[in-house]
Amino acid sequence: MGRLFGTDGVRGVANADLTAELALGLSVAAAHVLAEAGTFEGHRPVAVVGRDPRASGEFLEAAVVAGLASAGVDVLRVGVLPTPAVAYLTGSLGADLGVMLSASHNPMPDNGIKFFARGGHKLADELEDRIEETYRAHSSGEPWERPTGAGVGRVTVYDEGFDNYVAHLVGVLPNRLDGLKVVIDGAHGAAARVSPEAFARAGAEVITIGTEPDGLNINDGCGSTHLGLLRAAVVEHGADLGVAHDGDADRCLAVDREGNEVDGDQILAVLALGMREAGMLRKNTVVATVMSNLGFTLAMERAGIDLVRTAVGDRYVLEEMKAHGFALGGEQSGHVIVLDHATTGDGTLTGLMLGARVAATGRSLAELAGVMERLPQILINVPDVDRSRVATAPELTAAVAEAERELGATGRVLLRPSGTEPLVRVMVEAADIEQARAVAERLADAVKSALG
Repeated sequence: MGRLFGTDGVRGVANADLTAELALGLSVAAAHVLAEAGTFEGHRPVAVVGRDPRASGEFLEAAVVAGLASAGVDVLRVGVLPTPAVAYLTGSLGADLGVMLSASHNPMPDNGIKFFARGGHKLADELEDRIEETYRAHSSGEPWERPTGAGVGRVTVYDEGFDNYVAHLVGVLPNRLDGLKVVIDGAHGAAARVSPEAFARAGAEVITIGTEPDGLNINDGCGSTHLGLLRAAVVEHGADLGVAHDGDADRCLAVDREGNEVDGDQILAVLALGMREAGMLRKNTVVATVMSNLGFTLAMERAGIDLVRTAVGDRYVLEEMKAHGFALGGEQSGHVIVLDHATTGDGTLTGLMLGARVAATGRSLAELAGVMERLPQILINVPDVDRSRVATAPELTAAVAEAERELGATGRVLLRPSGTEPLVRVMVEAADIEQARAVAERLADAVKSALG
């Protein structure tokens, strides 16, 4: 059996890979590991548990709550709220642990479990490893030490979480959104109530789509992975901008008033300039991943803002930010982290801050996003190859060097092994899309030849 924890918790098809038994067992294991680490010392432990609207989240939530309470942890059930809301509430309520049940942008049959440490930060890798080891040991027959009587955990429904989180979002904005008309696509997910409420309280006129979750329709043809409905709605209603979330609302993509997509790189660029202007961009630096568009790099260079790159994954962006005290980072996919106000990517906060920048400057989103030009980017997945040899195969090294010479300063090449599948991702950027496609196809053939 492979490692349960991936880069963003434990995910799989609900009731097939991710069963009630697994959810319960991991929750008990998490409680025991954190107790052994001293997290609960001197007080009665408390956990915040939330979920997105997937039907499977109902039984998985019940399993997680049962596991934690059986291990002596008091549980605050906050119901359907975004992942960043669970992280925020874990910190603001002084809880010892947060648990979010969601598979983010994945289709409805999937689900996942993500743990947050005290303060609302993602659990450290070594703690995840210990939780997995403990779970495996006890699932093979080793008995748990179980509290009884008054030692068992108590379960409370915490309805105040919604208002507390929305008030936090509105309270950290640099200015109101009065006069803006905004279309919000909630992906029939965890932001379906939160995001429209937050934008309305901040002063915007709000039009909603994708805000009627029924447990089955999450991410179904809507949200940040399907922008067609949002584009059409923004144009139809003459809105200033549109905001699209994914299922757990930790990411945000946008659409300008003409219906053009504004991706995570462009959002980062707009926010970086605004934060620097306000004196909030610590160390004059923004953090992005190796997949960010070369156009973003060039825009930051022109603006005199330093750029630090990390591996793909918002957890690596966050680690770099925390390690060096940076205030802003994110991914092309729309995970944007504003560390002064959130401990993880927060799609609603990102959308609000983008709207606040439009309102404060009086400039259109298209004009603001025009600070960077997205260079054509071609991505090819090469399956069924030995991904472990990407960095060591001499013929690939030679092929990449040749491609880089051809592209020069206006292009970029990246070969990246997938973290979950036996494939290699070939990404090429160039000023001309046909050149990018030709180079990418040539490199994909080289990967097949060298690693197949």
